[in-house]
Amino acid sequence: SELEGKYANIVISEDGQEMAYMINQDTTNAVIEPYDLYHWSSGNAQADLVATNEDNFMEEGWMLSQSNKPRFSKNGNKMIFGVAPKPLMQDSTILDEEIVNVEVWSHTDQVLYTTQEVREDRELNRSYDCVYNIRSRKITQLENLELTSVSFDEDLEHDVLIGVQDKHYQRSVSWEGHDYNDVYLINSNTGQKEMIFEKLYGDVRLSPYGKYGVWYSRPDSVWNSINIQSKDVTQLTDYNKIKSYDELNDRPMDAWPYGTAAWIGQDEGLIIYDRYDLWHVDPSGKNEPIQLTSGRKDKIEYRYINLDRDIKSIPSDTTILLSVFDEKDKSGGMAYLNLQTKELTLIDKGPYQYSGRILKAKNSSDIVYTKENFELFPDLIHTQVDNIKNGIKISNANPQQSDYDWGSISLMKWEGVDGNEMEGLVVLPDNFDKRKKYPLIVNFYERSSDNLHRHRAPFPHRSTINYSYYSNKGYVIFNPDIHYRVGEPGESCYDAVMTGVAALVKQGFIDEDNMGLQGHSWGGYQIAHLLTRTNMFKCAESGAPVVNMISAYGGIRWGSGMSRMFQYEHTQSRLGATLWEDPETYIANSPIFNADKIETPVLILHNDKDGAVPWYQGIEFFVAMRRLNKVAWMLNYNDEPHWPVKRQNRIDFNRRMEQFFDHYLMGEPMPEWMEKGVPAIEKGINKGY
Repeated sequence: SELEGKYANIVISEDGQEMAYMINQDTTNAVIEPYDLYHWSSGNAQADLVATNEDNFMEEGWMLSQSNKPRFSKNGNKMIFGVAPKPLMQDSTILDEEIVNVEVWSHTDQVLYTTQEVREDRELNRSYDCVYNIRSRKITQLENLELTSVSFDEDLEHDVLIGVQDKHYQRSVSWEGHDYNDVYLINSNTGQKEMIFEKLYGDVRLSPYGKYGVWYSRPDSVWNSINIQSKDVTQLTDYNKIKSYDELNDRPMDAWPYGTAAWIGQDEGLIIYDRYDLWHVDPSGKNEPIQLTSGRKDKIEYRYINLDRDIKSIPSDTTILLSVFDEKDKSGGMAYLNLQTKELTLIDKGPYQYSGRILKAKNSSDIVYTKENFELFPDLIHTQVDNIKNGIKISNANPQQSDYDWGSISLMKWEGVDGNEMEGLVVLPDNFDKRKKYPLIVNFYERSSDNLHRHRAPFPHRSTINYSYYSNKGYVIFNPDIHYRVGEPGESCYDAVMTGVAALVKQGFIDEDNMGLQGHSWGGYQIAHLLTRTNMFKCAESGAPVVNMISAYGGIRWGSGMSRMFQYEHTQSRLGATLWEDPETYIANSPIFNADKIETPVLILHNDKDGAVPWYQGIEFFVAMRRLNKVAWMLNYNDEPHWPVKRQNRIDFNRRMEQFFDHYLMGEPMPEWMEKGVPAIEKGINKGY
C-alpha cells in the first residue's frame, strides 16, 4: 500500500493468498482514531477499500473496531471484522477535582455492578461481527446490541448460523449459577434473524455441515436437535435408556451431561457419552440410538481420542481410538473401536494414567503420548497409531528420582456410615514396615481416588502438601473421597473422614497420637468444620476456608465480580436453599458458631487479594480463635490471590507448613514464627524460621 498513516491489525489468510489491514490516515490526533479497513488478494496490484466509518451499513454512532482483528475463513473466501458503538469519552474541559467518581448500584441492573467492573475492559473492547464476502464484496452485519453472540464454522460456509442473547436473564445468574438464552437463526448472507427459542436453558451448537442445532437440556436430562431447514425439534434420547447426565452429581442443581465425542459423516450421526459408553445418535430422530461400547457392566469408561483436530467429522465405517478407564481399580488404557462392526480391541491396560491428549503427526501415523503413575514419570513415548502397544520411550526427563525414597500409593476401600462402599488414596513411605507407627496427614477436597495413578513430582505447591515429598519424610497420607448430602456438607465430610481414618487406624500402622489435617478452599472449610466436631487430630492446616456461610453468602467473588449466592444454593456448598428459606442450615454448616469447641492448633492461610473466597473469612476464623484463647496462626501473603503464586511465597508457605506439621506430628522444635510470631515492623526481613 502507498497510503500513509498508522497501520494496525495486519492479517494473512491460511493459504497466504489474502491479506487485510486497518489504517488511520487522520492527522488531527483525534481521541477516537478513525480506521479504515482494506483487503488485498494475491495477483492484485493494490488493496481494495472494504469499509469506513461513514459507510451506509454502519449504524449511526458506530465505528470500525480496532480491537477486533479481521480473520479469514479457512478457505479464504470470506472475512470477519468488527464494528462497535463509539466509546463514551470524558469531557476534556472538566478539571480533575470536578470529576465525581461514584458507583451507582441499581436493582434494575441485569449484571451486578462488581461484575460490570471486572468485565469493564472486555466491554470497552467489545465488537460486533460483520462478514465480508470477498467475491461479491458484500458486507453483512451479524451481531448488534440486540444479538451479541453469533457462532461461526471455520470455513464460514453455513448460510444459517446460530446466535444467542442472554441480556434479559443475566440477573438470575447471581443465585441460579447459570443463565438462559434467547436463540436465533441468522442468515449469514442477509443478516435476517429468526428467534427459535425463548429463555432456553441449554447451549445450542450447530452441526459441522449446518443441518442441525443440538443441545442438552439439563432439567430434562435429554439431548435434543432442531432441523435448521424445517425448524422441527426432536428429542433424541430417553433418560431412562441413556443416562447421559452425571450420575454422581450430589449438588442441588441439574446435572451436567457427560458430553459428546464427535459427529459422523455429513451430519448423519452424533456420538454422545453416558457414564461409561459411547452412543451413536441420529440427529433427525428417525433411528433409535445405537450403543457402541459395553463398559457399564464392568464399570469401564470409554472416551474418544481425537487425533486430528482439523477434521469436521469422522466416517461411519472407520476405526477410532478410545481411552479406557476402569472405575474399580483406576487403571487406564487404550482401545480401538470399529464404528461399523462395533468390535472393540483392547490395546493396552494397566496401573497407569495416560495422557489426555495424544499428539499425532500431520502427514504420518506417528504419535507421541505419555503414561504415568505415582512412581512412573510421564516420559514421552513414540509409536504409530496402529502399533501403540509397542511404543518406545524417547525421553528420560527425571533420572534424579532414582536417588530418592519415593513411596507408594494404593486404593483403599471401606464401609461408610450408610453402608455404601467408600474409596480413598493411601500413600506409604518407602521401606514401609507395617509393624511401625507412622504419623498421618489427612488431605482431601471432594473426590480424588480416580487420580490414583497420577504422577506427583515434588515442587512447592500453592495450596496443598506434596505427596512424594511428605512420604519421603516418613508420613502416611490419606485422601478420602467425600460423598455429600444436600444441606449437610460439613457432616458429610465428617462421616467420610472419620470412618476412613478409623478403618485406616485399624490396620495398625498409624500413630493415633500424631494425626493432622490439611486442605485448601473447600477443603479448608471442611477441615474447619471437622475441628468443631472432633479433637482426635493433633493439628490442622486450613487454607482459604469459609467459616461463616451467612456472611460469605452475601459476599462477592472478587475475581469474577459475581455474587456468591449461587454457590450456597446450588453448587459446591450444597445447602440447597436461600438464607431466608433455611437459616438453620446455614448456621449448622458454619464452623464459626462452634469455634469454642475447637481444641486443635490450626494454621490458617488466607491472602488479602483472594478473588474466590473473601479473605475476611480467614480473619473471622483467626480472631475467633484468638478471642477464645485457642492456638492459631494465620499467613497472609500480601497482594496474592486464592493461594501464593510467586515462587518465593510458595516456597515460604511450604516451609512454614512443613515446620508446623513436623513440630506437632514429628516432635521437631517449634520455629520462632510459631513460638513468638513476627512483628509487623519485621515483615519481609525476619522470616522467623
